[in-house]
Amino acid sequence: MEKTIKVLFPYDQSIVKELPLINKNDIKNILDIAENLFKEQSNWIPAYKRMEILEKAAFLMKERSEELIHLAISEGGKPYQDTKAEVARAITGVKLAAEHISQIKGEQIPMGLTEASLNRIAFTSKEPIGIVAAVSAFNHPLNLAVHQIATAIAAGCPVVFKPAGNTPLSGLALADILKEAGLPEGWLQVVLCDNETTELLVTDPRVHFLSFIGSAKVGWYLKSKLAPGTRCALEHGGAAPVIVESDADFKEMIPDLVKGGFYHAGQVCVSVQKIYVNQEICDLFTEQFSEATSKLIVGNPFDQTTDVGALITPKEVDRVEEWVNEAVTKGAKIITGGKRISDTCFEPTVLFNPSEDSKVSTHEIFGPVVCIYPFTDRDEAIRKANALDVHFQAAVFTKNLGIALDTVKKLNATAVMVNDHTAFRVDWMPFGGRDASGIGMGGISYSINEMTREKLTVIKSKFL
Repeated sequence: MEKTIKVLFPYDQSIVKELPLINKNDIKNILDIAENLFKEQSNWIPAYKRMEILEKAAFLMKERSEELIHLAISEGGKPYQDTKAEVARAITGVKLAAEHISQIKGEQIPMGLTEASLNRIAFTSKEPIGIVAAVSAFNHPLNLAVHQIATAIAAGCPVVFKPAGNTPLSGLALADILKEAGLPEGWLQVVLCDNETTELLVTDPRVHFLSFIGSAKVGWYLKSKLAPGTRCALEHGGAAPVIVESDADFKEMIPDLVKGGFYHAGQVCVSVQKIYVNQEICDLFTEQFSEATSKLIVGNPFDQTTDVGALITPKEVDRVEEWVNEAVTKGAKIITGGKRISDTCFEPTVLFNPSEDSKVSTHEIFGPVVCIYPFTDRDEAIRKANALDVHFQAAVFTKNLGIALDTVKKLNATAVMVNDHTAFRVDWMPFGGRDASGIGMGGISYSINEMTREKLTVIKSKFL
């Protein structure tokens, strides 16, 4: 009997679509197709053609943006305005990938610096790394697909894309658009499969690069199983700490942090989770932040007035509720929210001073919960902000340049925002975690570079 997966609308759990899963026996054929394309260089897509395909795809995406918005909402549950922004970002991402193809280049290596290197000229060139296996997450179903698929195409690599089981429709739609834009058969294969089959795919020695976005537990496990020589980029989560000094600008800061904390119901790997606030302003900050939070509208993501939609599954609502209750039992104070609204929605919640051993303090929450911690010593606050083994993006709010630079230097993070929330991202900047939060760097151009490898050419001639 054929196994299937049901795609559900997160808000009311209605069935959007039912799709067949592939099985382990299909993996060999899928990788055979990709391998046969790559090993014969006459099959490689020329740079100008890759640019044309991606440019046409971006045009088609823009034409069908409302369809893509509707599809992404129906499977992912992100509110309309935020999904509209995601689709716009995805279109930009495809354009960026097309543009970067002209920047895939090597460099001249100096010769003649020693007697042994006389009469030689040397230069490097970039080649596609090979077959890319891309495993994606649910929270940005179209934009993440772009970051893993368009980059592989730009680099000249055949790609096997495995979307999240909850949100496969946007990736499938992107594949259809790329095919219509002229991408030859076999260069992109979208597979829906269970975890065992996914492991079989990514650990096959024919896979040259793994792009993984998702949980640290799964990502690091898959990395440990990769074939010798397979490179990878892993993007996991973080706790997104924020340091707020006493001179911070409340007017700009409060709406920024509310957006950064509750965007997509906190289901973002760099969502604001832990805010360390100078004791001098902590009461005022807590009051204004919680007041703004309480005004957020939770509801159907198709309603254009909705600020916060559903969590991806009812099980996630159960988990968030359990973590909030545990924090309260251990001494945290609920300032606003704290309760489930339904099987699929949870109130935007602000907790004051949870204990250091509460799950909301020790784990990535990935839900609509923000914790406030007062401090009197900024260095001590930074120590606590750095205490976990996940380090991704962080932020500091202050008008003092010296304090800002000192905090940037001391925070353990791949990116630190000054007077902006931790979830800020544009698709041309480097993006990724360090330590347990991941390995490698995302961002369109950075991902393309990860999917290439260098070749050195040395020419010897008596005329040189």
